[in-house]
Amino acid sequence: MTTTPLPDTTSVLIVGAGPAGLTAAITLADAGVDFVLLDRLAEGANTSRAAVVHARTLEVLHELGIAEELVAKGIVVPRFTVHDGARTLATIRFDGLPTPYPYTLMTPQDTTEAVLLARLRKAGGEVRRPYQVTSLVNEKDGVTVEYTDGDGAAGTLRTDYVIGADGMHSVVREQAGIEFAGDTYPASFVLADVRMDWPIARDEVALHLSPEGITVVAPLPDSAEQNRYRVVATVDEAPEHPTRDDIQTVLDTRGPGGDIKVREVLWSSRFRVHHRVAAHYRAGRILLAGDAAHVHSPAGGQGMNTGIQDAATLGPLLARVLAGEPDTLLDTYETTRRPIALGVVAFTDRMTRMATLRPRPARTLRNLAIATLTRLPTVRTALAHRLAELPNR
Repeated sequence: MTTTPLPDTTSVLIVGAGPAGLTAAITLADAGVDFVLLDRLAEGANTSRAAVVHARTLEVLHELGIAEELVAKGIVVPRFTVHDGARTLATIRFDGLPTPYPYTLMTPQDTTEAVLLARLRKAGGEVRRPYQVTSLVNEKDGVTVEYTDGDGAAGTLRTDYVIGADGMHSVVREQAGIEFAGDTYPASFVLADVRMDWPIARDEVALHLSPEGITVVAPLPDSAEQNRYRVVATVDEAPEHPTRDDIQTVLDTRGPGGDIKVREVLWSSRFRVHHRVAAHYRAGRILLAGDAAHVHSPAGGQGMNTGIQDAATLGPLLARVLAGEPDTLLDTYETTRRPIALGVVAFTDRMTRMATLRPRPARTLRNLAIATLTRLPTVRTALAHRLAELPNR
């Protein structure tokens, strides 16, 4: 494989061209900062993966001029509901939120990345692929980076700063010696995009509680048959690639009843979920963003959103430092963003543990608490704000 050679030097090296890396690159390109954005994969995302874009993220993307384009490609969902079997325990509405985007937007991650990439190219930037970072030497006046290209040839690049946006198994974080403390949930998660008949309206994301585990069903945009959905479910031992029968069994066992028929699995995967936060977001001239800095349960769909918001904060700070402001300005990145990640991890962990209770007395008390508390307007409003990530402003 032939790859375009990298320059010998740059002001900022961004490692990882997912949503966080692309967002950071856009902010640097807009500020006129010289950067290199590289990724270890030969091509970008072509599967849906993260599919939820929350109101606060849309506000951030609006500042980059792409929120409306993304909204046009997605499906607007103004409600989040919680069910146990056929019983609806709670309905959380987003349409009263103080934001231009009072809803959840459902759009596959490959679509989000395509919109971000087009915006980056419009600003004059590009992703360099495939490159694998192998070593970082963090020095007082810069970082020396060793890498291999798609042909296995080694090279060296010198940069003022590095942004590690290279995911949960971040090489940048490991090379920087930053601890990634936390744990792993015992159950595996099934993730699938399906075409199916589903009895719940396509204007809501539905969380289903059951002794067998947690299940989330959300509509995905579909210009043809309008029956495409995302299914996320905890399963004790999930198959590597869940089949139509696997998904049908989950929904028959845990769903609301009625006419549920999975007609086709468009894409499926199995994964383990961790809840971890980096001990620091900065080590000298190396900084972390996105999943390299924090990972957590998919309950609430907040992972990609928090990462995009990280990058939209970090990029402008780096631009200011490179323009001559004190390097200590970068310390505000960790003090601003790390508490937000800790809050997201705690919130999603509570949601996951609450949703996966199995003993009948505990489930009965949980359902009573959910149904009683969410009758209070203040509680419903607080949950809507939290899910939309509006407190992250």
